[in-house]
Order: sequence, then structure tokens, then C-alpha cells
Amino acid sequence: MLFFRNFLLTALSASTLSVTACNGPAETATAPAALAATPAAAAAFDHSAFDRLLKKYVDARGRVNYKGFRSEEKDFDAYLARLSQNPPKATDAQAEQMAFWINAYNAYTIRLILDNYPLKSIKDIGEPWKKVFFSIGGTKMSLDDIEHGILRKKFDDPRIHFALVCASISCPPLRPEAYTAARLSAQLDAQGRAFLNDTGKNKLNAQSAQLSNYFNWYKDDWNKNGQSVVKWVNKYAKTNISDNTKIGYLDYNWNLNEQ
Repeated sequence: MLFFRNFLLTALSASTLSVTACNGPAETATAPAALAATPAAAAAFDHSAFDRLLKKYVDARGRVNYKGFRSEEKDFDAYLARLSQNPPKATDAQAEQMAFWINAYNAYTIRLILDNYPLKSIKDIGEPWKKVFFSIGGTKMSLDDIEHGILRKKFDDPRIHFALVCASISCPPLRPEAYTAARLSAQLDAQGRAFLNDTGKNKLNAQSAQLSNYFNWYKDDWNKNGQSVVKWVNKYAKTNISDNTKIGYLDYNWNLNEQ
């Protein structure tokens, strides 16, 4: 019998997580069950195949050439198959695990769009984030399972919201490269700067700020550990705000992030 590497979720099996999903309303995501561990050590997962496709088919604004991905579907699906068969172990470095799951979320979002292409919005797909359409390490999963059952529950880093891209115009830009453990923190910081300083996604001045709904939907993430929405905005934005700044939230544009 073939055993896959441990799925890093032993503490999460048979548990649930109350979450606010990318599309706003409160939801409950069930964490996937843990998988059997194998003692053999393995090298870090190689995301270079995904990196090549992202560099080729994602522009500087984070818009995606889905037809381009479709033209190299064989290579893309080979990468997804490797993701499916090689989940990270709980003993892997945190950055290695996070890079794996961020790349998996973004890659399977692209796969979901291709499965339903052409379309105007990911919301044209019924319950896209709850849709169980792939497996990793033998566990059937949805995008919500990755975002809420693993990344938000296991790792205490709200910068993941700058990296996970739900195929929509108002999302943070899809990075034209894969995430790697060695560069993960710098990549997440760069995503924060790109997102906060894009006036199509956040409009800032000292008196009033119209922020992305990400800062509303995930306010519990931004406000823990002595942090706040204001502190996170000021960490990355060229225009600073204060606790006295009047904050509102922009309408979300769900149109497809297509070139």
C-alpha cells in the first residue's frame, strides 16, 4: 500500500472552523482528516513548473491569460498531479508548508476556471469555494479547505490574504511567479505593497479611506496579536491613515481577472 506524507493536519481532524469566506458571508469549513505519515525524508517540493507558467501567462497587473494556460494544459495538469501526490509534512518548515498551500490554492483556482471556461466571473460557478474537485494526499478537498481549514487555522499570518487569489478583479494581483519557502516573507510583503497601493483596490487619504472588503471580511485576522487594520495598512501603503481616519469599504468587482 502506498502511504503519502503526513498532511500536517493531525490536530485538525474531525474539527470545524467558523470562517468568513472570500465572498463575504460566514461559512463553516471542515478541516480535512490527517493522513498516514511515512518516515522517509524528502526534498522540498519543486514549484518550478508552476513558476514557468505564471511567468508566461500572468502579466504585471496580475491578470491571467487563461487561454495560454489551456494551451499548456498537459504541463499544468502534471504539476497539479504532483501537488496531489506530495502533501507537506507537519515536520516541514512553516514557510515550506505555507508556500505549498498558497501555490496549491492559486493553481487549483486556475484549474477551476479552466474547467468552466469561458465565463465572466468565478461566481458563475455554483459555490466555487466549497466545491470539492481535487484531492491532495488522498484527501478530497475544496478551496475553502485550503484557505480556512489549513492556512488560516494552522498559520498565524494574515499576509496570506495578499497571496490567495480568487480569480476576480478586486482580488490581490496573482503573482507572476510561484511562492517559495526561501523567499516567502519577502514575497508576501511585496504582495501587501502591490495590493495596498493599487488605487483600484484601495483608495487612501488621511481623512478617509475606502479599503478592500478583505479588511472587513477578515477583520479578526488583521486585528489580533496587537495589530489592527490601520497598522497593516500603514505597513505597506505609501499614504498613511490613523485611528481617526473614516474607513469604508469598496464594492467588490467579481469579474474575471483575465487579460
